[in-house]
Parts: sequence; structure tokens; C-alpha cells
Amino acid sequence: MNNDQNKNASTIGWHFIILMSRQGKIRLSEFFSSYTESEKRRMIRDITSDVLPRQPKMCNIIEKEGYKFIYRRYASLYFVVGVPLHVNELLVLEEIHLFVEALDGYFNSVCELDLVFSLHKSLSILFEMFVGGMLNESNKRDVLKNIIDAEGLVEELATRGEDVGSQLNDGLSYQEQFQLGRKPGRRGDRGSVNR
Repeated sequence: MNNDQNKNASTIGWHFIILMSRQGKIRLSEFFSSYTESEKRRMIRDITSDVLPRQPKMCNIIEKEGYKFIYRRYASLYFVVGVPLHVNELLVLEEIHLFVEALDGYFNSVCELDLVFSLHKSLSILFEMFVGGMLNESNKRDVLKNIIDAEGLVEELATRGEDVGSQLNDGLSYQEQFQLGRKPGRRGDRGSVNR
């Protein structure tokens, strides 16, 4: 591939998705493009300052510095997606709605607490639907079936008497483990305690 093809391939799809409350608390964030930590903090600050004060009847699209914020509010949550300038906004709004429908299907009417206490499940749904920021699976029944099958595999592989959720810790960051109420960094044999 030459440089133009590489550049075009990286400007298709979502750059990031951020779910935040009306108070500006980040409930989920995933960056599909590479950004430094300072760039991520700046983008989150921009999103918070640009999206939260907007009135409900205002446009859901904000263009800023070579990309667009496209957002949609559901109850107390904002779903904000960052995309390149040339991407169809209506398609992105439809993809956001599809993601929310999949979350609703899994959590049976998703709310902010579901995202806080089941972050790993929300991310599993996101990663099942979107690969590298591009929509991979649009059939929410297939997405939910794959998630339930994966959970069944985890339960099947879990040892007796062990918390099934502890099997998922190895794939979670320290922040995600903390948000789930688990002690971060526990790896290896979870049953023994060294005294």
C-alpha cells in the first residue's frame, strides 16, 4: 500500500467513542486511533465543554480541528463519537443507535449503572460490533448471541467455587478492574493467600 491508501484507510470509521453522564463523568471511552494521553485528555475536555452545555434542540454535530463530534443523548447518557470530516453524519447517528439497541438488548433497558458496574460487558458488545472503529456486525441478535456464548465459555472454563468474573480480570486494565470493585493486579492463583 502506498501512503495515500494508508491515509485513506485510517480515515474511515470512528476515531473514538465516549459515553458520559450529564455531569461530565466518563462512563466508557475507547479510542480506535492512536492518540497520546494528553491528546485524549484534551479531546475529552473539548467534548465536555462543547457537548454538555448544548440545548436539546441544537445540532448533534460539532466540527472541530479536522474531525467531527457526533453525539446523541439517551436519558442521562451522551454517546459521543469522533469521526473524520468526510464521514456521513446520519450513518454515524444510526450506528450509535444500533450500539444503544444492543446494550438495551443485553442489559434489558440499559442505564448508567449498568455501564459502571458491567464495563467489561459493555466493551465486549462494542468490540463485537466495531473492529478498529468500523462497523463489523450490524445484526444485534448475532452480537448478543456471541456475547452470551462467550460468557458461557468463561463459566465452563471457570474452576469450581471461583468467581466467574475473576476469569475476566486478565483482560481488563487497572482502572476497569477498580470500577468493577475488584482488587487490581491479582493474577495467577487467586485461591491461595501468602501469609
